[in-house]
Amino acid sequence: MKFGVLQFFSWPGRRVPLQTVYERAFQRIDTMERTGYDAVWLAEHHFSTYSVCPSIHIMGTHIAARTERLRIGTAVSLAPFYHPLRLAEEVALLDVLSGGRVNWGAGRGFDATEHKNFGVAREDSYPRFREVVDIVRAAWSSDRLTYHGEFYDFEDVEVLPKPLQDPMPVWLAASSPGAIAWSAQNGHTILMDPHAPHDQIAIKRAMYQEELEKAGHSMEGREIPMARNIALGKTQAEAEQVARQGARFMFGSYLPSDAGRANANGEKTAPSDALEAASGSAKDPVEAYINDVVICGTPEKVIDDLQKFQETLPLDYLMCAPLSHSSFELFTEKVLPHFL
Repeated sequence: MKFGVLQFFSWPGRRVPLQTVYERAFQRIDTMERTGYDAVWLAEHHFSTYSVCPSIHIMGTHIAARTERLRIGTAVSLAPFYHPLRLAEEVALLDVLSGGRVNWGAGRGFDATEHKNFGVAREDSYPRFREVVDIVRAAWSSDRLTYHGEFYDFEDVEVLPKPLQDPMPVWLAASSPGAIAWSAQNGHTILMDPHAPHDQIAIKRAMYQEELEKAGHSMEGREIPMARNIALGKTQAEAEQVARQGARFMFGSYLPSDAGRANANGEKTAPSDALEAASGSAKDPVEAYINDVVICGTPEKVIDDLQKFQETLPLDYLMCAPLSHSSFELFTEKVLPHFL
């Protein structure tokens, strides 16, 4: 099993200078470089203290300069908000400057505030996302690009540089059944979201493989990173408190006033249907999230849980999102060596 870290740049309560948030993240990334992690996956968000990293390609360039081994993943480049040629150039340049260490993950985005302020209509985001991904990949693989689509039209354009990796490894974020089915039918490899309950991740993973093989594609050689929030402590109670604090911050960021069902225009603001279901369930949404979504416990329990998930999901690539720095430290010191 491979391990990566889904790296947020959260600024809860703005309690410290923002530069401190970045420095702490860089210290964590230095640790990843020295240990057995495969990649740091950078989360792009806008207009929120949930994660202050509006340009993961600029951030990736800084990380490339301070590392030599660690791969640099995007989780994800919010493709509908970019001009596709500029996106192709930026990701390719990052791959060249990093010595061919980029894992490109692309996604549609979910946040209504981002869509509104970038001028992308919600109903256009899926087709625009798919078209942008098609253009980026074609720009990388073609000497000169000609493309005529619904949103973009290009004729005989040379897009430079090309990525150092050939082909560039690409993943698409997919959480809804429709997105999973479309990705599978078109032969794309997927990233799986951090907010669905574990049993739903297993169902989605099985659906992906079924649709992929039905369309004539093979699972062989594909890694399916599954993003999971993790909360570790020296005791179970300590771990649950870490998970509770992290879940409350996340729910407060995404679901500030209306349980995340919709904003004033009827647009969803939650990052996945899992959060919406949790917020509308009879159970306390934070406790439901801790029990059903977060990998939570002592290092010994987390090792047992991961071994179980290897068989049941199945899990071959864990993209862990630590809910505290102590969780990251315990995972790195006590859990990671068990699987290397």
